[in-house]
Amino acid sequence: MEKKTNDNVTVKVSEPSEKVKIVTVTEENTGNSDETAVVTESTPQEESIRLGSDADMGSVRPKSKQEIQAKVTVKRKDKEDDGAEPIIRVRNLNFFYDKSHQALKNLNFDIKKNHTTALIGPSGCGKSTFLRCLNRMNDLIDNTKVEGLIEFHGKDLNKDIDIMVLRKVVGMVFQKPNPFDMSIYDNIAYGPRIHGEKRKAKLDEIVESSLRKAALWDEIKDRMGDNGLSISGGQQQRLCIARTLATNPEIILMDEPTSALDPLSTQKIEDLIEELEKEYSVVIVTHNMQQAGRVADETVFFLNGEVIEFGKTDKIFTNPDDKRTEDYISGRFG
Repeated sequence: MEKKTNDNVTVKVSEPSEKVKIVTVTEENTGNSDETAVVTESTPQEESIRLGSDADMGSVRPKSKQEIQAKVTVKRKDKEDDGAEPIIRVRNLNFFYDKSHQALKNLNFDIKKNHTTALIGPSGCGKSTFLRCLNRMNDLIDNTKVEGLIEFHGKDLNKDIDIMVLRKVVGMVFQKPNPFDMSIYDNIAYGPRIHGEKRKAKLDEIVESSLRKAALWDEIKDRMGDNGLSISGGQQQRLCIARTLATNPEIILMDEPTSALDPLSTQKIEDLIEELEKEYSVVIVTHNMQQAGRVADETVFFLNGEVIEFGKTDKIFTNPDDKRTEDYISGRFG
């Protein structure tokens, strides 16, 4: 059963099975309160809660640990402990914007290959700064300094890897879709071209393959000559993902990739992330706790430039080790 309300809330519910019941915390506007929780039940296949915008979804704030546990159960099934090797190792990492502003403080954790890792925490806690450390975009800012080690395939990312090579294999998708002011085809072919690919047949193959992986080919295959800015916002973001895939990266960095999108586009991006991690490692910054629960295998909680807790997403959300983690997830601050 699907029900739509006037406040742009869509709820899809099916009859729960005898063995499986999932409690989902959703938002219901009641007077001046925007934090009232309503509990619904649905099966894993039919669970689909979309609250207006991505930011709206992030505003759902459970009142108790039980509701935190209820909310995180909507996440797809965790990977088993498959012993996946880390693709990134972070050791004693410190980052300074200048001598007086230390943005990251002694970070230590691993990012696993073919996993999705979510970075959560309040605004200004260092999530995006850390994300930009992974492809050295912070190098573009004057007076910054990095201490410690970020290891990529056993090499020091800041010393042993050419920056052009690094940015080819560590792609970035930004908060706001930013397609180039050129055709859809040329948006995708741009990266391969600057890396030396000139063969038309090969470029055609890369463009189609990248758009298929970004779940966009069927929607725009007859519009290759149209300007990339002419399609919808959700399509533009998937175009940017396809552009990133065209250079055959190993890691895809996403900085709040759905915060500017409508609920349907948000769902498509989240579904796409699950498909992408079969071939790539994904690191996503999000303020949306439910989104982290839905897409991430591991979650890192940042606070004031430090990593407070890191581990499997279900553990972080249902049984965190640090009281500050529970307080943030339950909406007591942030």
